[in-house]
Amino acid sequence: MKWHLLFPFTASLLYIVSALFLKRAQQLGGGVLRTTFIANVAIALVFTALLPMGGKGQPASLLWQPALVAALFVAGQVFAVLALSLGDVSVAAPVLGAKTIFVAWFTTLLLAIHLPWQLWCGAGLSFGAIILLNRVPRPTAAANGDADEQAHHEHRRRLGQTLFFSLIAAASYALFDVLVQKWSPAWGTGRFLPIMFALSAVMSVVFVPFIREPWHAVPRAAWAPLGAGTFFMALQSFAFVSGIAMFGDATAMNVVYSARGVWSVAAVWLIGHWFANTEGQLGGSVLRWRLAGAAVMTSAIVLIVTR
Repeated sequence: MKWHLLFPFTASLLYIVSALFLKRAQQLGGGVLRTTFIANVAIALVFTALLPMGGKGQPASLLWQPALVAALFVAGQVFAVLALSLGDVSVAAPVLGAKTIFVAWFTTLLLAIHLPWQLWCGAGLSFGAIILLNRVPRPTAAANGDADEQAHHEHRRRLGQTLFFSLIAAASYALFDVLVQKWSPAWGTGRFLPIMFALSAVMSVVFVPFIREPWHAVPRAAWAPLGAGTFFMALQSFAFVSGIAMFGDATAMNVVYSARGVWSVAAVWLIGHWFANTEGQLGGSVLRWRLAGAAVMTSAIVLIVTR
């Protein structure tokens, strides 16, 4: 038993809780940029717990390394929040599982290793999974009329946005993971991660002027899910990223973490109504297609890991 895989397993569960809370916060007017700023500050604070671990550190001339990784983290988080707020959690979370394909891809490219057939096959399976996740039953014009036809097109547009933002987030996070594994040993976990996440919090300040509504204008009802969502996001980041920094094995870590795609479909179906999430009302056929997509994407990830 590889006990270090408990880190990403725990993170995958915490992620789904965070996603449901943040989705609800956005519905109540929490705001994407505001959420990103608060989350990054919370994550930076949580990672100060690693400071006692220390580390060798590196000269100031190499500060660009944690700065680059911080920028990738901020980019991934922005696009993930956009995907969750503009689309459906049960689509965004499984597609974010494509991150493992990107991790294998970036690791191979950075190490100049020949791409095996399993990687290309896994990429094809992930594409097939996206098609399944994007499948929407088409209403009959005779029975539902133009209004339902328009709603159908609107739903497909929202799905397209979800897929687009989720894939960009997955690629950003994948490169983030690879570079954390590459640079953390030289710095030391107690140095690289606290510095990097402190920089990500500083970078988030640039979003503040673009937050259109003043802080006091945020509905009171939005603060509870916003606070809970950012708290659980900070905890899942701590569990997952510290695991990669300390133990490496980023590909295996991501395989376990990708289970969040399956958890998300189950959570929306079973307890989504607790968070006023209506995705479970889309119909059994839609969620069955999404569950099939999550299963295919998981198969792609397993293929990559067992190559």
